[in-house]
Amino acid sequence: MHDVIKETKEQIDWAKIRGDFPILNQEVHGHPLVYLDNAATSQKPKCVIDALVHYYEYDNSNVHRGIHELSNRATGAFEAARERAAKYINAKSSREIVFTRGTTEGINLVAQAWGTKHLKAGDKILLTEMEHHSNIVPWQLLAERVGAQLVYIPVTGDEGALDLSKIDQLLTRDVKIFAFTHISNTMGTINPIVELCARARELGVTTLVDAAQSAGHCPLDVQAIGCDFLAFSGHKMCGPTGIGVLYGREEKLDETPPYQGGGEMISSVKYFETKWNVIPHKFEAGTPDISGAIALHTAMDYIDGIGRENIFAHDQALASYAYKRLVELGHVRMFGPPLGGTPEQPHSERGGLVSFLLPEVHAHDVVTMADQYGVALRGGHHCTQPLMRKLGIQSTARGSFYFYNTKEEVDRMVDVLAKIHEFFSRGL
Repeated sequence: MHDVIKETKEQIDWAKIRGDFPILNQEVHGHPLVYLDNAATSQKPKCVIDALVHYYEYDNSNVHRGIHELSNRATGAFEAARERAAKYINAKSSREIVFTRGTTEGINLVAQAWGTKHLKAGDKILLTEMEHHSNIVPWQLLAERVGAQLVYIPVTGDEGALDLSKIDQLLTRDVKIFAFTHISNTMGTINPIVELCARARELGVTTLVDAAQSAGHCPLDVQAIGCDFLAFSGHKMCGPTGIGVLYGREEKLDETPPYQGGGEMISSVKYFETKWNVIPHKFEAGTPDISGAIALHTAMDYIDGIGRENIFAHDQALASYAYKRLVELGHVRMFGPPLGGTPEQPHSERGGLVSFLLPEVHAHDVVTMADQYGVALRGGHHCTQPLMRKLGIQSTARGSFYFYNTKEEVDRMVDVLAKIHEFFSRGL
């Protein structure tokens, strides 16, 4: 895996790119910061921060409502961000791009607006056992509201693969929506989304892809994927918090009623009747996160300037190296696809994270002690409590990587984990 990282470094000056992130140049508790919590949120390059500042210093105004210069500038930049998001995921049109607060709101929009209209008692909602709460709870609320039934594709234990031998049994014509993650935020599993969408499409089943963990890490082409809906968050891909994107196939958005009511999403309002605006505006009630969309535009330009193929290779190489180093410690329980895959999936890939447990040490203790050495990890159930229960555990520790992380930081993490293991072992 070291060779993979070396080959990538010869093509791209990763150290120079790292210099674009001011927050990384600091010490925490007297140690250089090693930020390995990118699956929760990524850091922001200076150009994204500058885009936010520029908007508020020069162009701050509401969009779509004024004819003065500042409003024209703000509206132009906001809609340019929509066009950029469409290009980023190869949507057919910017009409298929709805700005949201993030992946969570995008899924809630589909569940509450599209789902309430199209599902009835007895219909099935198909999910997987590795889903984030954001792709479980909205469907639970919908199922309770309309009398639908939740069904789950099983996960095959610690290796974190979907048990696709059950797909024919579970993906049937009485399933109305099949919602699943692209890359698991807990296991690092990369699901075969093109295959899953194709199988659903054959049965007339609507699909939603949670791309929160993939949008900033690898190329996404919604036309090639063949999904009906896809959601992602700006803050996990170098953009600001509070901005996200919901892609919806145009015909799906057309048949979906508004999610919220208010300004902008209307065509006309009378005291007893309202007519809706055209898509995507009918889903964007009130003043949107204008600065967030504009800065997300900058983030997408920045990411594509590096190349998502390069980012994916870099992240995978770091995760594979970290997995190998942790296994070499000899006392770590690993989760997610193993290196080399399994006999059923010999070439299985994993996203840019490692999820693990040290023996007899709670994940919260691991990350608390790691923080004292300046290493930022994440410990807990990662908003996947049902998966944790399935695995018979309460939590894991997780290190998640991005293109500004280095092999040396992985070594730092492993060295710190070895010290933590030694500390707790003395008390056992």
